[in-house]
Amino acid sequence: MGYLIGTDEAGYGPNLGPLVISATVWQVPPGVRPGDLYECLASVVSPRPLKGDEARNGRLVLADSKVLYRPGEGLRGLERGVWAALCQLDQWPESWSDVWQAMAPDATRAMALLPWYAEYDTRVPVDGNRRELRKLGEAFDRGLASADVWLTDMVSRAVFPAEFNDLVERYESKGAALSHLTLDLITRVMEPLGEGPISIVCDKHGGRDHYAPLLSEHFPDRVIEIRGEGREQSVYRFGPHERRVDVRFCVGAESYLPVALASMASKYLRELAMLAFNEYWCDRVAGLAPTAGYPQDAKRFMEAIAPMQRELGIDDRFVWRNK
Repeated sequence: MGYLIGTDEAGYGPNLGPLVISATVWQVPPGVRPGDLYECLASVVSPRPLKGDEARNGRLVLADSKVLYRPGEGLRGLERGVWAALCQLDQWPESWSDVWQAMAPDATRAMALLPWYAEYDTRVPVDGNRRELRKLGEAFDRGLASADVWLTDMVSRAVFPAEFNDLVERYESKGAALSHLTLDLITRVMEPLGEGPISIVCDKHGGRDHYAPLLSEHFPDRVIEIRGEGREQSVYRFGPHERRVDVRFCVGAESYLPVALASMASKYLRELAMLAFNEYWCDRVAGLAPTAGYPQDAKRFMEAIAPMQRELGIDDRFVWRNK
């Protein structure tokens, strides 16, 4: 057996809310590559939204989160895939805080220090139907079993503004910070894996083409072989024959199923975080419209909350991301 790992982020561009990075890990038969997974699971998984009879046949849409989520249209498209994955991993959250505990348990300590998270909880799913999601999860499980494919892990790392600013200052750019955070997550999910080849796919980070020094830093006992570096993709290989690791950073990585699900997981958690953030401030500032946190609207939001923020004694570093 071999392993496929996909990573992706949500929240790289905004000034408000967390950056969330996720990794999904799949155990697959020998010879199955990241680009093969949609075909292997074609009976239960689609890479595109379904309509008509297709939408009623129980197939699960696992795709780039940008395809499945639009502001103001709810979280149902994301919840169907993320919850099916959680079901496969024997997780079935009852509340908002349970979702974080299941997907990003390391985040809970930082969240306890931020009042918009510490004081918030609600039942989940937000927009999905629990019975429907359970059925989708069970169908997904059967489809994986018939293809001899297993989703073995789905882990997220949430980085809130104070830590984000510290990391950008430490690494001198947010692209470099993203790369280090992603490779930290990759080393974490790789640790429990057994013998077998590992194929890793990540999206490009801030337009970077050269990742060998970063890989050497995170895998100091390995010789990093550069297989190609360019605008479209950068490919590396390292490790012994029985645990050979191929790493690919490429444009449009969400076209690979392991990355698509990571994209969905990251976006889902970020949107859950923004639900809590917006509710906290909108409850305290009359007439305040919620924000998605992107630069222009984030400035509007910060100006509106400034008097209440001062009254509550909340420092900007806990709210505002500098990059």
